[in-house]
Amino acid sequence: MKLSVTTYSFSKYIQQTKCDYFKICDLTKEMGFEGIEFVNLDNWGMTDDCLKTAKELREYCAKIGLEIVSYTVGANLLADDVDAEVARIKGCVDVAEALGAPVMRHDVVWALRNEPLYTYRSAIKEIAPLINEITEYAKAKGIRTCTENHGFVFQAPERVEELILAVNNPNYGWLCDMGNFLCADADPIKSVSIAAPYAFHVHAKDFLVKSGTYPAIPGFGLVTSGGNYLRGTVVGHGEVPVRACVNALKKAGYDGWLSLEFEGAEDCLYGIQTGLEYLKSVI
Repeated sequence: MKLSVTTYSFSKYIQQTKCDYFKICDLTKEMGFEGIEFVNLDNWGMTDDCLKTAKELREYCAKIGLEIVSYTVGANLLADDVDAEVARIKGCVDVAEALGAPVMRHDVVWALRNEPLYTYRSAIKEIAPLINEITEYAKAKGIRTCTENHGFVFQAPERVEELILAVNNPNYGWLCDMGNFLCADADPIKSVSIAAPYAFHVHAKDFLVKSGTYPAIPGFGLVTSGGNYLRGTVVGHGEVPVRACVNALKKAGYDGWLSLEFEGAEDCLYGIQTGLEYLKSVI
């Protein structure tokens, strides 16, 4: 496996310094990562022309010897105007192509419809053809698409697997986030083992966990499906069994990119660099 980092990890630094993506590329290279994953290029007001910026970033990363490994975007395929949303996501595929990213991750839904008996399986039936349309569009450009175990609906491993099997397209797979399984109170090692055969890309992320039997805890801003509390932390400092998860990926034959995602309360540059050194020790 080779190590990359998602630009989301630098969120605090970007907000504090108002730097641009080129500075983030420099920091990524200086820290010792081999690759970088870009997230929603228009985040933080960084650009009003994603295609133009993508082309510039591709040239810059090639110049400094940094590989662009993935592009990550939000999406909601249960939007009121679903045709417009599909068109927007295809536009994101165009940005991924301009970046030279071989993989693009997109969300699928934010919440279920407020209808009687409308379940995640109802959503799968509705969105699977749309996901297939998007991945076929991406396939023509040499890009694979995937969905992360992320959000309030498709977080549990069994649900994501069911979605991928319903789409049934070899160009569509899983962005396996080993930390996010805790949001569904799922065992990370078992979950990664389920995800590994479908994995196109992997996030290494870590959390501190407190039982929901405690009163609300300041600083533990995430609440799991079962009512427990999570707080992001440095990879290797929390309760995600990262080494065992990496071993499960290796056992399944995964040899792609492992992208560090940091969203802890610690200083982000410290968190990223410290997490990188830990990941070097486990891959």
